[in-house]
Amino acid sequence: MAVKDRVEAVLNVGLRVPSIMLLDVLYRWDVSSFFQKIQRSSLSNNPLFQYKYLALYLHYVGYILSLVLLTLPRQHLVKLYLYVLTALLLFAGHQVSRDYVRSELESGYEGPVYLEPLSMNRFTTALIGQLVVCTLCSCVMQTKRIWLFSAHLLPLVARLCLVPLETIVFINRFSMIFTGLEVIYFLASNLLVPYNLAKTAYRELAQVVEVYGLLALGMSLWNQLVLPVLFMCFWLLLFALQIYSYFSTRDQPTSRERLLFLFLTSIAECCSTPYSLLGLVFTVSFIALGVLTLCKFYLQGYRAFMNDNTMHRGMTEGITLLILAVQTGLIELQVIHRAFLLSIILFIVVASILQSMLEIADPIVLALGASRDKSLWKHFRAVSLCLFLLIFPAYMAYMICQFFHMDFWLLIIISSSILTSLQVLGTLLIYVLFMVEEFRKAPVENMDEVIYCVNGTYRLLEFLVAVCVVCYGVSETVFGEWSVMGSTIILVHSYYNVWLRAQLGWQSFLLRRDAVNKIKSLPAASSTQLEQYNDICAICYQDMNSAVITPCSHFFHAGCLKKWLYVQETCPLCHSQLKSQSPATSVPNQDTPAANQSPAGQEDATANKKQDDDTPPDDGKEEESVQQEGDNGPVMSAGETSSSSSSAPLHLVRPPFFTFIPVHFVALGFLCSHVCAMIY
Repeated sequence: MAVKDRVEAVLNVGLRVPSIMLLDVLYRWDVSSFFQKIQRSSLSNNPLFQYKYLALYLHYVGYILSLVLLTLPRQHLVKLYLYVLTALLLFAGHQVSRDYVRSELESGYEGPVYLEPLSMNRFTTALIGQLVVCTLCSCVMQTKRIWLFSAHLLPLVARLCLVPLETIVFINRFSMIFTGLEVIYFLASNLLVPYNLAKTAYRELAQVVEVYGLLALGMSLWNQLVLPVLFMCFWLLLFALQIYSYFSTRDQPTSRERLLFLFLTSIAECCSTPYSLLGLVFTVSFIALGVLTLCKFYLQGYRAFMNDNTMHRGMTEGITLLILAVQTGLIELQVIHRAFLLSIILFIVVASILQSMLEIADPIVLALGASRDKSLWKHFRAVSLCLFLLIFPAYMAYMICQFFHMDFWLLIIISSSILTSLQVLGTLLIYVLFMVEEFRKAPVENMDEVIYCVNGTYRLLEFLVAVCVVCYGVSETVFGEWSVMGSTIILVHSYYNVWLRAQLGWQSFLLRRDAVNKIKSLPAASSTQLEQYNDICAICYQDMNSAVITPCSHFFHAGCLKKWLYVQETCPLCHSQLKSQSPATSVPNQDTPAANQSPAGQEDATANKKQDDDTPPDDGKEEESVQQEGDNGPVMSAGETSSSSSSAPLHLVRPPFFTFIPVHFVALGFLCSHVCAMIY
């Protein structure tokens, strides 16, 4: 059953590819230039080419036929192709008969065919061919009435009966007319089939729209027609034909530089229409999906597909290419200019794929460093991929700088690759810090501060690049060519990449500053108080060699409490508000254990047990940070993952818009417009 489903899926796509091919040809066809060529040729006297509106009607009929082939159900589409195949077989049979009659007229032999070896060979060859055609037609049409497809055998039967050659010519014409009448009768008997199909389709579409809505109808058609796979197959077929036509006309071997130029020009030739451009977009999406899937499999094996991230499916790369192509008017350029611009657009797309690979690898690498996993093979795979993501983007930036003169717009284009390398470097540094902490068998002091500085550094670099992009785009819009698309992109980029990042970054800074000030304002516990308290930290469950005392008389590690204050400004045990107080403020009865100072303190032991489930243990800080990393960005300590979006740090929150479109890539459209201006 699975094999049957796969065959049906292949047929569902393969039989619809000619419809996209026909649409592409009709888009390329210029009716005016076509008639100008006809008028200059010998066909100008032909009545069929004397009226331009006939060609226009054929143009519109071609569009209608393409849409019919594209939207027909698979069963009817298979029947239509079988009918076309039968017509082609009948035409081939009559061609064989015509060639046989012509060869007999040229030989001039009218005697029995079995007495002349050459005549016998011609007769046998033609008879076998005609029998094969009749059998195939009968099988395709699934009928046992083979005589319906045997009209082209009449010239052979007449020759076997010693009919004169002049009469055989007339019989051959009669057989062609008879077959034509059969085809006309078949078409007339099925004349209402298209109308009935259209009526049924309209009724079903109206029911679906009434019950589920127009959006559900669009999604249903998208899934049934498998448009992404259909356009990808169409584009790959175009690309293969382009490569074949190039190598079939060349005899000399091609150098490596020539192969790169051939690759770019072939892609440029295959995206000269909206249909071929969509094919390239879907092809890039599937290639990106394959690369990201291979990356996941390399890092985690089959476990990577259990919790698949829907955002890492190549859609971002395809949409990036489509936006840049529309913004720069790619299909309107000449082939050489198009190839030149495609080299830059594909560079941006590859940079986007590398960024997606980093988003996949980053939480896995940090999880390995935080989970104390002893598998050397897992560590090797993670670190090797990070080293690749560190070196390859830098190499890409170096290579594009070799081809183009360095200026500001090129610096912005290669900034995505540079930032990817910087982010990988930060990930590797945090991984090394985790491994050092593991080998020391003790927590590193101020680890969260180091991680915050590492992540904050490249987030700041991203923010500066975003500001440069906006400034450059505004200058291009004001002093250069203004467009609605470019202005919209600049506004969206300014809001999500500049304003929101600046706002979240400032909130993160204020949050950390307030937490540090609160910790500094709390009194430190003396050794006598720690001995009398004789308990563990309620946050990390570790012994306390040093601690601070909250206004509600609870003891915590200063570092643990600071991390908690990143989350909320309440005590982890009694949830009372922690307000800043002056360092001179003293705790009543310094020599008495905190547990004996107030009724709240007397219930601390019970509260510790009751609220163990509500306090985040320090031992799991790395795992919690890894979970945050998979959703929002690079890792930070558990205390830095805010429970409310209003206080979330800059390095943890990426605006929802960029779960769909990556940072920097959208705003590169007007930069490619600058490239187009340089081309001209």
